[in-house]
Amino acid sequence: MTSFDASPPLSVWRALLALAVVFVMLTTSGWTAARGHRGSTALESSLSAWQHGSLHGHRLPDPAAGSGPVARFFAALTAHDRDRLAHRYPLAVGNMNGAPVRLRYEANRVALGQARAAELKRTHDSRLTPAGQQDAGRREHHFAALTDPGRQILAFDPEGSGRVAEVFGDLDRAERVSVVVPGVDTDLFTFRKTYRPYTAAYGMAKSLYTAERTARPGARTAVIAWADYTAPSGIGVDAATSMRAEDGAVRLNALLRALPGAAPVALFCHSYGSVVCGLAARALPGRVADIAVAASPGMHAQTAARLGTSARVWAMRNATDWIRDVPYMELGGFGHGADPVSRAFGARVLSAHGAKGHAGYFDPGTDSLTNFAEIGVGAYGSVRCARDDDACRAGLPGGTTAGRA
Repeated sequence: MTSFDASPPLSVWRALLALAVVFVMLTTSGWTAARGHRGSTALESSLSAWQHGSLHGHRLPDPAAGSGPVARFFAALTAHDRDRLAHRYPLAVGNMNGAPVRLRYEANRVALGQARAAELKRTHDSRLTPAGQQDAGRREHHFAALTDPGRQILAFDPEGSGRVAEVFGDLDRAERVSVVVPGVDTDLFTFRKTYRPYTAAYGMAKSLYTAERTARPGARTAVIAWADYTAPSGIGVDAATSMRAEDGAVRLNALLRALPGAAPVALFCHSYGSVVCGLAARALPGRVADIAVAASPGMHAQTAARLGTSARVWAMRNATDWIRDVPYMELGGFGHGADPVSRAFGARVLSAHGAKGHAGYFDPGTDSLTNFAEIGVGAYGSVRCARDDDACRAGLPGGTTAGRA
């Protein structure tokens, strides 16, 4: 396996390969960053209504002021007034960092009901083509699934391909919190899959939640499936640059700063999601104890130390993952930097034995999932290293020799 700190001839070869990849991307797919003018989205309209609204003659707090003022505002309200605001401004409240999480679940249930009704109406709109009516039916079906009993939707935006975040477990009472940050081709409509379920954000988070409960039965854990950023679509220019990740990093840190309680947090970042986590690292709140990346194309840092975070940095990649062949470099705004599993990067490198391909890291029975779960519950002495020297467990609670049988 080669790494970023390769010999000069290989580095030159990789530079040429990177330029060739960029050229192919530009000539076949074009720039996707350009966006035309559009009107206000449903979420923006709800936020605007909130900003111009009032309660008992008093202005509502500005969500842009941060989660602290928002949390204090809601804490001072009666249950009746909180419920009233959730039903009056469902999309705003459902996506408002600092609002109580259970109120966000309720607000998003209301917003999903409204979105379903709108799409159902479109399925019978004669002005739409048959394909347009079918698309409306598909969207209505996905919205309906998100309202199934027991689902806890922490964020929901129906615009375009949509954004969503879902919680497994009791986030308010959790002793450990895990956040799964997925990669390319993640949106509201790919959030949950029937075929190969553990390759989608919902399946990844649910699999991790189950594995954490197995690793430490009785522990109060919560896992967030976080698809609340606009991920690149496919392996194109957007995936080769950090544009989507920069916005995602801001959104991720806003979520983390607003989480209830003070429980330690671990980030589990897959593929392009590791780019998001790398860019978010410097501004992470102190309660984030661990960043674990799998199938990473890079984290926009030459070494783990340069991420600028006090969190432990873990990395893994299985032998059949095609991501190992990407050029680990940055050139002219393309590429994401050094290889996180290389020795020079300095991450704690974990075993991914049993994982297959680029998306198999959350499959039950794999070392990758078990290692993630051990990190998620804080059982650091039980993780399995990728190398025989146990370096990934050096200096951790639990020692360097308490590996699993």
